[in-house]
Amino acid sequence: MGTSTRRAIAVTSAALLALTLAAAPATAQDADYLQRIMDQGRIVMSTDALYPPQSFIDPDTGELVGFDIDVGNEIADRLGVKFVAYPTTWDNVTSGRWAGRWDFSVGSMTITVPRQERLDFTRPYYTNPVQMSVTTDTGFTTMEDLAGQTVCVGEATTYLDWLNGQLDLGEVTDQYVPADSVPPEGVTVVTRTTDRDCANEWGAGRRDFQGWLTSDATTQAAIDDGIPITVVDELVFNEPLAAAFDNSEDNDSLVAAVNQIIADMHEDGTLTELSMKWFGADLTKPQEG
Repeated sequence: MGTSTRRAIAVTSAALLALTLAAAPATAQDADYLQRIMDQGRIVMSTDALYPPQSFIDPDTGELVGFDIDVGNEIADRLGVKFVAYPTTWDNVTSGRWAGRWDFSVGSMTITVPRQERLDFTRPYYTNPVQMSVTTDTGFTTMEDLAGQTVCVGEATTYLDWLNGQLDLGEVTDQYVPADSVPPEGVTVVTRTTDRDCANEWGAGRRDFQGWLTSDATTQAAIDDGIPITVVDELVFNEPLAAAFDNSEDNDSLVAAVNQIIADMHEDGTLTELSMKWFGADLTKPQEG
């Protein structure tokens, strides 16, 4: 699913130790975050190593590859610094208070009102349609078929928020969430560390839940891997996905620089090119149901 990026890193114990040292917490004197990045000559990005096709370990090379890895690499290139990826769990990233372990996230994170209390965001670099899926052997074809059933989602995700009736995209909600988008009645929700874990359990033959809610791209990657999945017919919502930063630090200069780079990547077609490479479609704009 694409070639490895030229500066992606192997996920080994030695590499993780080096990343930990590279991402040492900033001192109180480091007021200009962008200048600190430039002085260090590197920018550290958090990532999920189990989230294909956005970010995953290439089985042939042992390196991190994917759409988000390519976008992070491009941002580093345009800043003129080295790119370093730091694998961690999704809930660690969304919770904020990163303690200097990484500088930013290009991890397909949706801009939500609650997250804006802990994180700063750029403009979206792409959007992703969210859909419900089931194992093919259920015979389910509609959202109503999942009433009273169990649905699996990743921890600390907007998919969990939607199922719990807590998804809040602020003033752009109507732009991204269809008015008739409501969860099935009486569903039970179970969570896993990352979205793809749900599909992997299906692939291993487990049937502890009947539905899986995640992005269309993540679902398609699981289908491409041979997991017997059928997508339920309707669009649930679109995710406005942006680069994120820990707002407990004075990072305005870095946020502004990355925001401009993302604008330039939209304008010059780089994001469309990378989207076509990894998703086979241009996801730089909201998708229609």
